Amino acid sequence: MLTKSENRSFGGVQGVYTHRSESCACDMTFGLYLPPQAQTGKVPLLWYLSGLTCTHDNAMTKAGAQAWAAAAGVAVVFSDTSPRGPGVADDEAYDLGQGAGFYVNATQDPWAPHFRMWDYIATDLPALLAAEFPLDMDRQGITGHSMGGHGALTLALTLPDRFRSVSAFAPIANPTQSDWGRKQLGAYLGEDSAAWEAHDSTLLMTERGFAGPLLVDQGAQDQFLDLLKPEALAHAIAARRQPATFRMQAGYDHSYFFVASFMRDHIDFHAEALRA
Repeated sequence: MLTKSENRSFGGVQGVYTHRSESCACDMTFGLYLPPQAQTGKVPLLWYLSGLTCTHDNAMTKAGAQAWAAAAGVAVVFSDTSPRGPGVADDEAYDLGQGAGFYVNATQDPWAPHFRMWDYIATDLPALLAAEFPLDMDRQGITGHSMGGHGALTLALTLPDRFRSVSAFAPIANPTQSDWGRKQLGAYLGEDSAAWEAHDSTLLMTERGFAGPLLVDQGAQDQFLDLLKPEALAHAIAARRQPATFRMQAGYDHSYFFVASFMRDHIDFHAEALRA
């Protein structure tokens, strides 16, 4: 692991690091905010997964998480959204290839050699974080925005023993029924739609639910509502009678202004669950 930068922030440290990823077979970059409490002991960890076109940097610099994480005593890791580099497959479209990993393990060419973002978040990066930083890996929560909200929900619903809490900002909630999903899942996983179902939070909610607390915020003026399909997830939550808070926020769109407006709520939500 190489340190690219470390900056003092609200009494803690915002770092950026690179490492060789076995899962993705390339160098990967992530950001990690350690609150001041990490100077004296291990702290809980909140994962933040970003959306289409983003890197680790977008949420790290735009979401305003550090102040609230410092107050709550929670570390926040900002992962990248895909493998990157000259030897990594890409596409001219913004919503496929580099910057659009969709948090799945690709099985199809040309994506399969590097696009293994599920394993990267589930196995690869957690092992590095546990070895290198003062983190309590028994207390983890996960959140994300848009494509990252999709990733956060599907990971938490699939790995309930790993995550105590899950939240999402404007998640892609029903990708098997959306153009933000069908295109990418078809490219990465093949044309058999049965293989896509493990990466659809609406279907996973219907099938298994989540044992911990769940929070979803969705902007009511989001310009991508037809692609996100929040109503499908809301219906699945209601049908399963899943304990959850699902909020339609009047006047908010899909931008990081929306994310930053409710970041404190999400960090406090996770901090309460991780302290329990």
